[in-house]
Amino acid sequence: MHERLEALGEPARLRIARILAERPLSVGVVAERAGLRQPQATKHLQRLERAGLVASRRTGNRRIYALEPGPLRELAELLDGLAGQAREHRGSFDAYAASLAAETRAADRDRWADERDFSFTRVLNAPRETVWRHLTEPHLLARWWTPDDLVVTEVALEARPGGRAVLAYRDAADPSGADGVVGRAEGVVDEVVPGERIAFRLSPLLPGGGTAFTGHHGFGLDDTEGGTRLRVGLRITDSTVASADFVAGIGLGWDQALDRLAAAVADGTR
Repeated sequence: MHERLEALGEPARLRIARILAERPLSVGVVAERAGLRQPQATKHLQRLERAGLVASRRTGNRRIYALEPGPLRELAELLDGLAGQAREHRGSFDAYAASLAAETRAADRDRWADERDFSFTRVLNAPRETVWRHLTEPHLLARWWTPDDLVVTEVALEARPGGRAVLAYRDAADPSGADGVVGRAEGVVDEVVPGERIAFRLSPLLPGGGTAFTGHHGFGLDDTEGGTRLRVGLRITDSTVASADFVAGIGLGWDQALDRLAAAVADGTR
């Protein structure tokens, strides 16, 4: 497969393949239509034949080349499969890119995003006690508190006033940790009503030091038919110009994290 892709990657050979797709042709006609000298055309045709993309036969003093449809269909299936996989994951990439462009334009001064509010709600199929544990116990927080493309490396949300709030993560596609920690946020817990509410501040750290902004978070729980309603609130203060890429990912990131929480809670209930 690699040899076929490499063979078609050369512009002259791809042009020859397009010509032969119309009908089998002799070397001389291929050379003329492709704008090549005949020795060049012969060399390219031989390369395509070695890759299994064309077949040839001699007729009198001419050699006729024909395109092989089977290998091309295999290539088409491979590329179509890759395109299908890419489509599945491209949506969040494009959504973040659009959000980042908009937030970057808006981030023209410090405190540009102050008092921006975000809110999210999920009804989780589990009792409040189970959901509370997933919000406060590190090994359970680590199962869900990131977007889909990240993995938690350190997490804490200590359920007491003055407790630590920490979230660090790496790329999910980097199991060896070659890129190290790609993001870290630190803060403190402000208020706790066990099983009902926890409020905390969490600030993403910038690569060069300092904080991107202060996020004032609140998790609120109440009983509802079928389980527990979780309300997540986030208010931004102390925003810097450099915080645009963090702010751009808040909506998408929390939506994905809460979907992961719903799955983790359901799995724990089972």
